[in-house]
Amino acid sequence: VLGRFVSHEHEVTKVSCTHDSNRVFSASRDRTVMMWELHGTSGPRQRFPGHDLVVTGLAVSPDATRLCTGSRDNTIRKWDVETGECLCRAALSRNLVTDLCWVPGEPYVIQTSEDKTVRMWDSRELRVAHMFQGKQHIQTSCDVSQDGRYCVSSSSGFAGEGCEATLWDLRQTKSRVCEYRGHLQTTASCVFLPRGPALTPSIATSSHDSKVKVWDRDTGACLATACLEGAGPLASLAACESSTLLCASFRSGIHVLQLGHREELELEEVAVF
Repeated sequence: VLGRFVSHEHEVTKVSCTHDSNRVFSASRDRTVMMWELHGTSGPRQRFPGHDLVVTGLAVSPDATRLCTGSRDNTIRKWDVETGECLCRAALSRNLVTDLCWVPGEPYVIQTSEDKTVRMWDSRELRVAHMFQGKQHIQTSCDVSQDGRYCVSSSSGFAGEGCEATLWDLRQTKSRVCEYRGHLQTTASCVFLPRGPALTPSIATSSHDSKVKVWDRDTGACLATACLEGAGPLASLAACESSTLLCASFRSGIHVLQLGHREELELEEVAVF
């Protein structure tokens, strides 16, 4: 443990950072957003007050100078990271934000919502640049590929109805490319896996059915599944490298999963903390 940050009064809902910065951003059910220095003091370096309800989305610009936040108060806000000033605010009726993700190298931010939509925002004027084809269930999370060509969103659901992840083309067509079906309950998180020397372009998902799945991005085939028995619903997912995943669970902490090749691709739990 390099440090411990204590200041939020309630449960932390989101954490975000950039790869080449020592700054970490956190959001909480107490409606606050804070910035921390990994190698600084234990207190927050900057605060971003203003949301009226729980903050559920964080996205940091590639140059780490701007922060976009989203909330259950139906608003998206853009902030100056250095000053903490709110540069602009946009409100949409029924747009209960569930996640935000910045498109690498672009001024665009992808947003998922409880109104079952996926939106692309132009962060310069904070306006909706595109709204993707509507889904049948709440969109719970999103991620964008490293090359900025695709985004993936995940769906709520129950008993196999819904529960899918969807791949979207971010280029001219803005169309649905592929769906990944196999989870039996809400798919809570979805991430692109970094390209590895022995791994085809892949996506990982975690679900309330206690399973993590790895999918072939282009064909939609399930390549590997790990069932974390006793972990309860699985929440957020993070890819550390092409073969390592971190998965947060409701009941048993954070699980470390490793992709390995034997006769076929396998996803195994190697640690829990």
